[in-house]
Amino acid sequence: MTARRLAATLAVLATLALAGCGGGSTAPSGDADAVTGTVTVFAAASLTESFTTLGRQFEAAHPGATVTFNFAGSSALATQINQGAPADVFAAAAATNMATVTEAGNAEGAPAAFARNQLVIAVPKGNPQKITGLADLTGPEVKVALCAAQVPCGAAATKALDAATVRLTPVTLEQDVKGALSKVKLGEVDAALVYRTDARAAADAVDGVEFPESAGAVNDYPIVALTDAPNPAGARAFVAYVRSDQGRAVLTRAGFQAPSGS
Repeated sequence: MTARRLAATLAVLATLALAGCGGGSTAPSGDADAVTGTVTVFAAASLTESFTTLGRQFEAAHPGATVTFNFAGSSALATQINQGAPADVFAAAAATNMATVTEAGNAEGAPAAFARNQLVIAVPKGNPQKITGLADLTGPEVKVALCAAQVPCGAAATKALDAATVRLTPVTLEQDVKGALSKVKLGEVDAALVYRTDARAAADAVDGVEFPESAGAVNDYPIVALTDAPNPAGARAFVAYVRSDQGRAVLTRAGFQAPSGS
């Protein structure tokens, strides 16, 4: 082959390579223009405020994408995913609920912890019952709401109450932390064990009472893209965004702590 023909052939190949890179939807997920369509995120109820903010920021960074959320108790979300509900991302409030999804083969790779949270006692503004710790919740006139045991906030509450050797009978067991918090906001109970972030988000209506036993009942929050994600590029990009500096800043403002080992 002559030098002139070789040069012409290389030029054609280069043109074809550039055309292949410039078209289609297979660009890397790190490219803002490559993430399009709907990204469906199943997330623990305690992430409602912070993930709603992150969703808006993600859409601004990826103008072709729309983020939709399903917020609920982590155990209910895990069940929905394993039953085939279409979702791209799962963010749980505890590793046990995430394990339900990974063991069923529905997680793409290993989940990553992105935040941690711990409990406070939510009481009506002004703390009319003067509650200062878990022992005060056993008073005969004190009505308490807890999360159900299979929900991460319920499991954490059980662990904290056991550590304090406190036994109490709640008037209601809620399926997610927002349900428990709403009972306080509506005046239906005198106190509820909720996450610090949820009490902070409702600071206009409730006060959060810290108690020492909560330090031994801290939940790490894992996140993962799902195996059958309808939008795999969007799923990976959203997970990366949550774990980025921008994501960490939003979570920190909401009261979440950095995950262990970070």
